[in-house]
This record gives sequence, C-alpha cells and structure tokens, in this order.
Amino acid sequence: MDDVKVIFDQIPIRHDFASHIMLLGIVQGFFLVFVIFLRTKRKSAINLFGWSLLVQCLVFLDIYLCYTGLMKYTIHLNDSTEFLVLLITPTLYFFLFTLLKRKPITLKKYWPHFVLPILYAVSQFNYYLSPIQVKLNAYLGAYHRDLGFVYVPVNMNYSYHIIKDYFRWLVLASFAYYLVLSLLLVLKTRKKEQGTPKNIKVDKYIFSRNTVIFFFLFMLTVLLIFINFEDDKGDHFIGIIQTATIFLTSFFILSESRFFEKSWIADKYETMASNSIEFKTIETFILESQYFANQNINLKKVAEKLGTNGNTVSKLVNSETGGNFNDYINQKRIVLAQNRLLDKEFGHLTVEAIGQSVGFNSKSAFYTAFKKHTGQSPSAFMKQKKV
Repeated sequence: MDDVKVIFDQIPIRHDFASHIMLLGIVQGFFLVFVIFLRTKRKSAINLFGWSLLVQCLVFLDIYLCYTGLMKYTIHLNDSTEFLVLLITPTLYFFLFTLLKRKPITLKKYWPHFVLPILYAVSQFNYYLSPIQVKLNAYLGAYHRDLGFVYVPVNMNYSYHIIKDYFRWLVLASFAYYLVLSLLLVLKTRKKEQGTPKNIKVDKYIFSRNTVIFFFLFMLTVLLIFINFEDDKGDHFIGIIQTATIFLTSFFILSESRFFEKSWIADKYETMASNSIEFKTIETFILESQYFANQNINLKKVAEKLGTNGNTVSKLVNSETGGNFNDYINQKRIVLAQNRLLDKEFGHLTVEAIGQSVGFNSKSAFYTAFKKHTGQSPSAFMKQKKV
C-alpha cells in the first residue's frame, strides 16, 4: 500500500471558481430536495421532481469530489454514481408525465424504465467489489494520468469495461429517448386540453414545453463536452450548468410561493390553520349537496361552508383539475344538464329553463359553458343523442 499512499499524497486539492460554483449548486440542490420531500405528497409531480433532483445532486457531488481531488478521501466511492446518471432523464420524464397527466407513477407499470440503470449497475458489480488500487487507477486515468498508476495485487476481471467504455453514449441515448418521449407527451396532452386558466400564474404546458427545450439544449451541451474532452475532464462544465439550473428552479419555486401573495397577510379570513383540507373534501361536498346548482354559488361561500379560505379552495381546484373554480363548477353543471336534457321527467322544461335549474342565471352563460365543455350546443347534443 506504500505506492497508494505516495500517489494519494501527490493528488492535488483544487479549489477554484468552478469548484465553488458546483458546491453552491449541490448544497442548494440538497436543500431543495429536503424542502420538497418535507412539503409534498409522496405521489405528487413535485415529489417526483424531488427524486430527480436528488439523483442529480448525488451525481454532481461525485463530479465535485473528482474535480477537486477530494475523491482521494473517498476513493472507494469513485464511479459509484454512474448508474444514477441513467436515472436522471427517466425521473425528469416521470415528473412531466405526472404534472400533465395527473396520474401517479407505479413501479408495477413503469418498471421497464429502470431496466437500463439496473443492468448497468449489475454489469459493474466486479468494479464495485474491486480493491482500492483498481478504483484509484480508474480515477487517475480520468483526472491525473501524469501521476502514473499503482500496482494491482490481485488478478482482476476487467470485463466491466466492455460496457463502461460506451457509458457516455448510453447517457446520450437515454437523453435522446426521453427527450422524444417528453416532447410527444407535451404535444399530445396539449391537444387534449387547450391551455390553463388565466388565474394560474404559470401555465403547466408552457412550463413543460420550456423544460423540453432546456432538455434538448442540455443534451447538445453534454454532447459537445463529450466530444471535446476525454474521459471525465469536462464534467465540471456540466456541473456549472447544473448549478445554474438549480438556482433557476429555486427562483421559480420562490416566485410561485404563497409568501409573495398579498392576500396571505391581508385577507383576515385566511390563516395557516385553515389550509388543512384536501380536494377530495371539496369534491364530496360539491357533489353530495349539489351545491354547484345554486345560482348564487361563489368561491368565498364554498370556502365558508368547508371552514377554510377561498385561496386554498382555488389552489386545490387548480392543482387537481387544471382549471379555475368557475370552470370546475360549470363542468359539474353541464354534466347534470346533459342528464336532464335527455330525461323525460324534465321534458316539459325549455333548454333555457334546464340551464337555470342547474345553476346558470342566463341563457347565454349556459350555451357558452355547454359548448366549451362539450364542443356543441345543447340542441345539437339532444339531436345527436336522440338519433
């Protein structure tokens, strides 16, 4: 082990602008992960984003240790996060999928997405169990070839290099594959649901589209770095870009924070204690009481009935349905109106009267909402169903 100690002593510790920037991003990233896991539900879209961010932070912590030379103090962990790199793009895709589809990701259904990272980890099993000399040589080969290599005292099976040598291209292939999947997801979902309500500060489709664009630009950047740098010597540039991304994400989260809303302090009926309500409670109340059919319904009255505040109800409806409160109520009314238009019990009522019976206070409001939610007028709907 003497030659190992000699090499360790020669590995320089490097702290420069690039390392400081990377460290800043890693610390901020882990802090965001902590906040996300603390504040979100396990199956929510933002929780999946937290997992993706955690994977990224672990990978870039590895890059930071290698770049600064601090890896010599944890040499047994060298290259231990490579399989996690292959999880970055799948987890980002899962985040977009849950955000747009409002459906949870289950391992039972989506396990194929984990096959490549797991197979790669299995292929590197011999490396993970190899002696410290092998891992030191791997690090020296990537960052400090001028220092030479150390003697490996045992016969090693280096077959894991067959796949390891193509690791960079596996990463780019994963980027390309999930970029295409994400693009198709955004386009397909966009066609089904045209836009989000104006009272949502950030349109989830615009956000998703911008994420895909960033995805593409980041992939091109990684490709250029891989082409221009041997081994891992350009990875710190990727780390710097990641830091910029983490702080951009932090800015977005802070900008969307309720802390910056005047109503958080100004509205006397809004208290932190009143936020303990779920969308399921709103849905149950609205449906069981058919309160949506009341022409005088409004956000404040529903909130008072539920013992909470209007801001909480609005945000829950926006988050779960992708629409605002009025759209949510009108959708319930239209479903009831469709039933009554075809129900013989209501055959004596005019179309306008049925509209009023489900909560609309004017014919024009009923016709506008009906066409918006069904794509046709009430009369066209009745004619189609009676054919």
